[in-house]
Amino acid sequence: MKVTVLGCSGSVPSPDSPASGYLVEADGFRLVLDLGHGAFGALQRYVDPADVDAMIVSHLHADHCIDLTAYIVSLRYGGQGHGRPDRPLPLIGPPRIRERLGTAYDPFAADLGLDELFRFEEATPTELGPFGVTFAPMNHPTPTNAIRLRYGDRTLVYSADTGESPELIELARGADVLLCEASFGPDDEYVPNLHLTGRQAGEHAAKADVQRLIVTHIPPWVPRDVVVGEAEAAFGAPVERAVAGAVYTV
Repeated sequence: MKVTVLGCSGSVPSPDSPASGYLVEADGFRLVLDLGHGAFGALQRYVDPADVDAMIVSHLHADHCIDLTAYIVSLRYGGQGHGRPDRPLPLIGPPRIRERLGTAYDPFAADLGLDELFRFEEATPTELGPFGVTFAPMNHPTPTNAIRLRYGDRTLVYSADTGESPELIELARGADVLLCEASFGPDDEYVPNLHLTGRQAGEHAAKADVQRLIVTHIPPWVPRDVVVGEAEAAFGAPVERAVAGAVYTV
């Protein structure tokens, strides 16, 4: 799997990164995980939006889904390339994603025709092109799913947003790569059931016995090196930090 970081800033865009968005490719199939503030612009550096094969949205907070409103414009009015695909784009997400997207795009329109652009599906185990996809509910104030992608004998797990979560440990068990949020810094007031610290991200990765940990979703006001250091101490091995534009091979 080839994983391109479209954006990895937590909660809001930072000066050097959009909010959450990841492009995962294998065998010519293009899958997008989340599309927060600014991530749609970054997506266009790597692929014509009309050529994306499927999307998964982990949850409906704006920093993970709001650029779907830009996607509507691109698919409807031609975008940068050959325009609207010949069939609706599969869009997997939590309940009420159609309503959330419609409200964000135009709360006053009677009919946005979103079903002509997207095929809305619930987050259940499925096959997307070459990927086997499974989900687990996370510990976050709004319905949120972590995502496990299997391609051949390789596995990638994306935590999305979560507080401490036994479900994340089970979903990530033995994964080759865990792309895990680490949003709380040492000077932040800790709020349970919301996000992870760097130490907690490392602990989850260690308990899941993953091979490689990449921390992501660090807000711009949090010291990144400190978060990575905390994660490394708990994981017991080197930890990488997601960077916008970085490409990882899983």
